Amino acid sequence: MSYRPNQSQQLSIFDRSLRLTERERKCLERSWAKVFSDEIFPAVDEDRFRVLYSETASRPNTPVNVIVGALIIKELFDLSDDEVVENLMLDVHYQYALHTTSYEEQPLSDKTLSRFRRRCYEYERLNGVDLFHDCVCDLSGKIAKMMGISSRIKRMDSLMVEANIRNLSRIELLYACVARLVRYNHRNQTGVDLAGLEHYLAPDDRNRVIYHSRHVDVEVRTTEIISDAERLIEQCQDVCSGIEAYQLLRRCIEEQTISENGTRRLRNKGTESPRATSLQNPTDPEATYSRKAGKQHIGYAANIVEAVGADGSVVVDYQYEQNTHSDSRFLIDHLKRLPAQNEESFIVVDGAYSGQNLRDAALEKNVQLISTSLKGISVPNIYADFEISDDGKVVLHCPAGHEPLRCRYISAAKQARAYFSHDLCAVYPHLEQCHPKLNKVTGLIAISRSAIEKARQQRHMAEDDFQNWKRVRNGVETIPSTLRNQYHVGDMPVRGRIPCKFFFGAKTSAINFKKLLRQQRGLYCRPHNPLLA
Repeated sequence: MSYRPNQSQQLSIFDRSLRLTERERKCLERSWAKVFSDEIFPAVDEDRFRVLYSETASRPNTPVNVIVGALIIKELFDLSDDEVVENLMLDVHYQYALHTTSYEEQPLSDKTLSRFRRRCYEYERLNGVDLFHDCVCDLSGKIAKMMGISSRIKRMDSLMVEANIRNLSRIELLYACVARLVRYNHRNQTGVDLAGLEHYLAPDDRNRVIYHSRHVDVEVRTTEIISDAERLIEQCQDVCSGIEAYQLLRRCIEEQTISENGTRRLRNKGTESPRATSLQNPTDPEATYSRKAGKQHIGYAANIVEAVGADGSVVVDYQYEQNTHSDSRFLIDHLKRLPAQNEESFIVVDGAYSGQNLRDAALEKNVQLISTSLKGISVPNIYADFEISDDGKVVLHCPAGHEPLRCRYISAAKQARAYFSHDLCAVYPHLEQCHPKLNKVTGLIAISRSAIEKARQQRHMAEDDFQNWKRVRNGVETIPSTLRNQYHVGDMPVRGRIPCKFFFGAKTSAINFKKLLRQQRGLYCRPHNPLLA
């Protein structure tokens, strides 16, 4: 299939929109389709997807902007692929939005969307470039310009996304991996001896082993499955070493069991327990385990970056990783992708994104990191008045303005030990707050640059006008809630990080279109926040 841009937008004499009555046309132009047709559809950059198609002359592709537009509309109305195709054929709203009212036959078929997604998946796996993510972010930037929103103030939040898999016990996990490899060998007639393993092929064998054999101790049943797994791995290592089912079984055995005195047993929970990155379910090998706010999560984590202004907000960037990816790593990744800013910019975050190394990385891009909360215990307020070198190794002045007699840096603790005159420290009015260790001749204080910066953050957060930054940050909390409740990110019909990320990107585009539609209809209420003026 060769690439051809969708450049022909001329209406034909048989265009469906021309046959509408005046009343019908007014209704159509007041609908969401008018905004989508005028603003979103022309903003889709088709050319970035050229690499997915052949350069040789062959049957031309379905217009890419029609496909991308259909994917956004699909998430906007929570439809399936088939429903989008059917609605495009029968509903003039969809045809008007995607500029297909002049087509004799609508360009989408039942396989168009799934084939396009598969091409994007494979291209990312081979080249490490997410074309759809780049398209969504480019479209988000254009929507921000339409709404008059700059990227000077951004806010960030993360959310856990549950994988579309069952939470398996360890015996279920071992059984599932063994059964998958047995079925593969039986289906492909690999020549592996399956004598004694035939029961894994029976449709009801899983229920019999897991649930209907409660009279048999679970350790006995687990030992039998581990024994079957070892035998199967040994027989398949030459025949199936490159097969996913074989690799998953080996991974499961290595992560869940340990060899002891020549035999294998399950790892004990605790010191021997599997890691968070261990296999959770063979149907989604990339899903990982994590705990957040006291809840268990199996799946992935997403990070949202939203630009905010007086006229609204737009999700300008997103990231989708395994849920072992911390919030601080999300911020570092965003800063790496972010070009240096011409004017001072701000990113408003919560305590999970705070840290001196993150503030330093942000400052390199002319970005100030505003944390509305801080992790860990508070530090004395007086620390904010200490002056320390940029590398954090030398204390320059104490709060009273005195220079230390000498200073020594402890690299293991990342602290500078400053020695001041005993006589000066003893008469200092804020001695109890500073709390130095008084010796006969000197007063010693051990302090770090991160403690000083944290004290300054605490002082800044106590100011009255800091409440405006908190109000800015609170707005982003609606995005995870909207994604879960309206766009059902915890129930995506795909498995794996790359496919899930694709669907997640389409959902964020749908959110941005709703924001644009709301603003153009005059439904957005401007906030009374001087920071956004």
